[in-house]
Amino acid sequence: MQDIKPAILLFLAFTIICGGIYPAVITGIAQAVFPKQALGSFITDKSGKDLGSSLIGQPFSAPHYFWSRPSDSADFPYNPLASGGSNAGPTNPAYLEAVAKRVKSLRASGLTGPLPAELVQASASGLDPHITPKSAALQVARVAKARGVSEDMLIKAIAHATEGRQLGFLGEPRVNVLALNLSLDLMKQY
Repeated sequence: MQDIKPAILLFLAFTIICGGIYPAVITGIAQAVFPKQALGSFITDKSGKDLGSSLIGQPFSAPHYFWSRPSDSADFPYNPLASGGSNAGPTNPAYLEAVAKRVKSLRASGLTGPLPAELVQASASGLDPHITPKSAALQVARVAKARGVSEDMLIKAIAHATEGRQLGFLGEPRVNVLALNLSLDLMKQY
């Protein structure tokens, strides 16, 4: 009986510290140092309506939009609650079938030549919001035709939407597909 009281007190103390105080302090620091990221990096329109997050890919399939990387997150694409890749290896028949379907779909949309891996393979999280400038450039002809705009205008939009390497040396240049598509919607209606 004498061991139960200290055990219960320690349980309550650690619950308060680890379950309440520590998360509140870390959340406060995150919101002070990285306010946009801590709150979800939402992109909003002029009225304040949330259009999406710059950190999570969005499903685009209409020909007048640039298409994102495929998502393997459960039954609902780009679902952050089901984040994670398929974990299927390159010899898995289901994986090969999924990639073949994506290649067929891209070919049917008019893309020719070698296809970058990111247009047919999902990222590890299944939520990547970026594609390379090369993958965006491959889609220019389709988007220009669907929107009735010049390819030069789209190339300039891609250049403007291209983000550099993080800290100047990490990763590769990338294009946030949601931000690019929203900028195109603001430029000219199709």
